[in-house]
Amino acid sequence: MLLYLVGGATVFVGSGVMAMAGLGAAFLFVPLFFYLGVPLGQATSAALLLNAVSLSAATIAYARAGLIDWRAGVPVLIAAVLLAPVGAALTAQVDRSLLIALFVGFLVFAGAMMLFYRPRAGGRDRTVAAEAGVGAAVGGVAGFLGGLLGVGGGNVILPGLTWLGLDAKVAAGTTALAVVFSSLSGFLGHAALGGLDPGFLVTMAALAAGGSLAGSHVMRTRLSGAQLKRVIGVLLFVIAAKMALDLIT
Repeated sequence: MLLYLVGGATVFVGSGVMAMAGLGAAFLFVPLFFYLGVPLGQATSAALLLNAVSLSAATIAYARAGLIDWRAGVPVLIAAVLLAPVGAALTAQVDRSLLIALFVGFLVFAGAMMLFYRPRAGGRDRTVAAEAGVGAAVGGVAGFLGGLLGVGGGNVILPGLTWLGLDAKVAAGTTALAVVFSSLSGFLGHAALGGLDPGFLVTMAALAAGGSLAGSHVMRTRLSGAQLKRVIGVLLFVIAAKMALDLIT
């Protein structure tokens, strides 16, 4: 019962808050489910599946509102999905603690950029080919790091799209599109759901979708682009703090 009550409330709220930035909340769900008694492999698989479900709901809402840049988003998601397995395959070959420390530093930098950076006017004056190339590079780095570290590539994609010159809301919507596919790719790579209660999965998926729809509605109708950038900046700092805490404990 505790798993359903605490887990359900956290999934609904976490999915809603992270959906506003186009990010998944798996980094919250994995330790939560584990502490509530779910085996780690199953917790990871369930969290990635909830990422895909919640952000699928948000992506549909963002697409209907015109908040997805397809010419940048499609190259991002293709490169992320292709390079995620490469990163995952190299996980055992690198110093994971050093990589996480470097990634925490990047998240702090990215959070500061979201809070204080102002793109120059004309930042989107690129050809379709050039923008696709930059998008693929962003997605490739995000997918590789996501696979290597087992974290959401959206943490890299979102600042990259902002640097590319996308409006904060469009960057969040486009990131959500890419993270749906990277989460599905990660879920298939960690598919260890055997023994996990199907009723639990269905319940959590419904709450994740509901929270995501609520969060995407707030983002589209209640927040300005500047306000959303502040929300994203704070969320990136929170993710960095969580990863740093995991590293030292």
